[in-house]
Amino acid sequence: MANQLRIATRNSGFIDPESIESYIAVGGYQALGKCLAEMKSADVIELMKNSGLRGRGGAGFPTGVKWGFAAKYASNTKYVVCNADEGDPGAFMDRAVLEGDPHSVLEAMAIGGYAIGGNKGTIYIRAEYPLAIKRLKMAIEQAKEMGLLGDNIMGTDFSFDLELKYGAGAFVCGEETALINSMEGNRGEPYTKPPFPAEAGYWDKPTIVNNVETLANIPAIIMKGADWFNKIGTETSKGTKVFCICGKINNVGLIEVPMGTTLQEVIFEIGGGIPHGKQFKAVQTGGPSGGALTYKDLDAPIDYENLIARQSMMGSGGMIVMDEDDCMVAVSKFFLDFTMDETCGKCTPCRIGSKRLYEMLDKITKGLGTEEDIEKMRSLAVNIKDTALCGLGQTMPNPVLSTLRVFEDEYRAHVQDKKCPAGVCTELLEFTVVAEKCVGCTLCAKVCPVNCISGKPKEVHVIDQSACIKCGACLDKCKFDAIIKQ
Repeated sequence: MANQLRIATRNSGFIDPESIESYIAVGGYQALGKCLAEMKSADVIELMKNSGLRGRGGAGFPTGVKWGFAAKYASNTKYVVCNADEGDPGAFMDRAVLEGDPHSVLEAMAIGGYAIGGNKGTIYIRAEYPLAIKRLKMAIEQAKEMGLLGDNIMGTDFSFDLELKYGAGAFVCGEETALINSMEGNRGEPYTKPPFPAEAGYWDKPTIVNNVETLANIPAIIMKGADWFNKIGTETSKGTKVFCICGKINNVGLIEVPMGTTLQEVIFEIGGGIPHGKQFKAVQTGGPSGGALTYKDLDAPIDYENLIARQSMMGSGGMIVMDEDDCMVAVSKFFLDFTMDETCGKCTPCRIGSKRLYEMLDKITKGLGTEEDIEKMRSLAVNIKDTALCGLGQTMPNPVLSTLRVFEDEYRAHVQDKKCPAGVCTELLEFTVVAEKCVGCTLCAKVCPVNCISGKPKEVHVIDQSACIKCGACLDKCKFDAIIKQ
């Protein structure tokens, strides 16, 4: 895939991830050495602030500012936590970095520890990532053997050690306070802030939580400087972003592009466009908590502010492309089903609100919805955003609100006409025989599992709508295009 700029993924695929010598050969651990030999802790934080790097996990908070908060609190123990609990369905940006370049994350965590005055680090990683876990363990051992982790790193007074903690894949643990609760052996539930983790986080000690992609940028920024990084991207969003593009697109996979790249470039130039000559319909950015963008947004530069202004979000980088065959009401229901299952249940707006939203969407996709349901959904979604405790609850209604904004006509078609324009919602489908094309071959009647198609050989057949289960077997079997789906 062309037109990319690789910073976070600069070494993936080019070095042996199981060899520290291979990482060192491309400049690995020089950034840590530079910090320890030439820079004070405050200098590192100032450099990170000047670079404009923002968290790549979803919130987009400035990394240097977060480090500065943790540095100002005095404590005998401070923690650097790497959030590697990647939970977006179909997304694997962090896994790819951990499997392809684990030492870059370890080096960045040590730099973070030096900057805030911390000496302990923890990588909270999904237990379902066995290869990434294996390579992280190897990398930690190799770094310790070479004096790049542990006591008196590179002969200095700075000591920093690392351990792994395993997550069970709970989506809510992407939120930093829920993650910390889980690391301490408690339920993965968020808690009210303040205090923020930078003041009282893991075991009530000052803690910074950065995700994998954020950390993977840091050694390159230290070596090449804040000005180099600052010149890449847009006014408010610096550097590059790794996206996982999937769905109805020719080239699926990971890409890394400068902030400010347009959706047009990502989907049609890098992604190769839509397969089988179909029309582009929408793209969901920000994973299941993001929003749908349409052809009207194709020329918009991708950055944090632009996506939020369009009722979507950057998220961790999931990007799902949809074509003309996708029903946006069903898509909204699909994403809400996921977040409804993943709510921790602590706050009422998220726990109960998601359930009520899902029930109304379910009614609409079955042809039982009313105009009142649409307005109730809109109102409830806004209330959930305003009152939910954490980021999961606050962003969970995004798919509903964004599809209502740009595809309200599809909702109206389901409610008023009892039709699914994309022909996806099963209960609203109707299979009928086109009399002019039917030759009476009887194949459709033979494959019908409920025997609802009648007709004699060489005569036009008829489908009993009251008995039809909408399986589509007749449509697939007909050789004469005599059966249509409406």
